[in-house]
Amino acid sequence: MIHLLLKTKQFIPDDFQPSVFDIDFQYWYDQGKRLIISDLDNTLISYEEEGPTQSVLGLFEHLEDMGFEVVIMSNNVPKRMELFISGLEIKGVANARKPLTRNIKKELVNHELDEVLLIGDQLMTDVWAAKRLGTSVVLVNPIKRKTEKWYTRLNRKIEVKMLQKIKRKFPKKYDELNLNERR
Repeated sequence: MIHLLLKTKQFIPDDFQPSVFDIDFQYWYDQGKRLIISDLDNTLISYEEEGPTQSVLGLFEHLEDMGFEVVIMSNNVPKRMELFISGLEIKGVANARKPLTRNIKKELVNHELDEVLLIGDQLMTDVWAAKRLGTSVVLVNPIKRKTEKWYTRLNRKIEVKMLQKIKRKFPKKYDELNLNERR
């Protein structure tokens, strides 16, 4: 029901990729992006994992070498974030309350909105937050849905309805983004 009250355009990502490892970061760098704000759970690691995998560590190193600053922003609890960023030189923000934008704005001290790229696995939190801010966003498939919390599962049900609405109202954009590949 709630999806009927929401404006569809606020949920259309700028790009969709199967995972964070499939994102063309050179493209985004060439577009002037310098700050990457990434979701944590089911974007970088599954809920079952605590720390970054070797692949994620390699990605962080690659992004730093390219000239990106990376901030991890999660709606999860501080202990979860502390376990993930322990030993890393990356800032982590827990209890972000996405899709609210207040905590994201706090991270923009040295950056303009047009320099920010948000990455996440949820339409109802990550994409909506980015669109409310007016910044770019890449949606990725969730890593492992079976481990999601009950409230994320609720968001997923609303997301399915919103994807159907996007397909109906913006079929060209839906096809262009390959949102039919969303799992």
